[in-house]
Amino acid sequence: MNETPARLPDIHTVSLAAPLGWLAAGWRDFRAAPLICLAYGVILAGISAGIFLVLYRTGSVSWFFVLLGGFLIIGPMLGMGLYEAARLRAAGQKPTFSGMIWVRSAMRRDQLLLGLLMVFLYFLWTRIAQVIYALSTPRIFREPEDFLTFVLSDPNGHVMVLAGLITGGVVAFCNYSLAVIAAPMLLDRRYDVFMALATSVRSVNRNFFPMVVWAMIITALTGLGIFTAFLGLIIVFPLVGLASWHAYTGLVRQ
Repeated sequence: MNETPARLPDIHTVSLAAPLGWLAAGWRDFRAAPLICLAYGVILAGISAGIFLVLYRTGSVSWFFVLLGGFLIIGPMLGMGLYEAARLRAAGQKPTFSGMIWVRSAMRRDQLLLGLLMVFLYFLWTRIAQVIYALSTPRIFREPEDFLTFVLSDPNGHVMVLAGLITGGVVAFCNYSLAVIAAPMLLDRRYDVFMALATSVRSVNRNFFPMVVWAMIITALTGLGIFTAFLGLIIVFPLVGLASWHAYTGLVRQ
């Protein structure tokens, strides 16, 4: 077994342009193994599109934005296979699709604890969203057109969206601060979940503005992927996942 370090790792200070370098490194990894990355992206995009289709057909389309927030919250845990692929590439090894789907180094209690924390934050966000919705309107919108009309033309709809964006943004950024480094870091068995969470928060605190830029890039790319009928996620999700590994190695002293 690997010995647990006696102290937390040091954090590098990076420039405001560093996130673009992480993205470029992720793109190089993507181009080096395009088929398995695309296959991984197809699975995630297919699941996302399937969930939206179910919401649409059951008249629950108003939940789409709640699930969108949940996607950003839980997303770091879905990228374990991509972190592993980028890690293998950096070590001069060739990643495989089976190895990305079943990441042996991620099969331990610490990943479970981090996942449970992400799920807790997601459920917290859904409860907040329900309260905001209930305070905004007593109606239940069964048709997407009715819900969009309410959001775009009703002052209560405007307040609901604004309140949702603010509260959702706060929850999402708290999650981001906890998980952005912790999720890939847990592939290193030397560290437990508490050390990984502390390192993640310290990374965001020390490089606040570059990490805000990185959060904005992730959000923008995810939004682009979703609003292209989920097709864009086939590329976006692998790209962001691979780049997230390079964010970890660029911020945390190895």
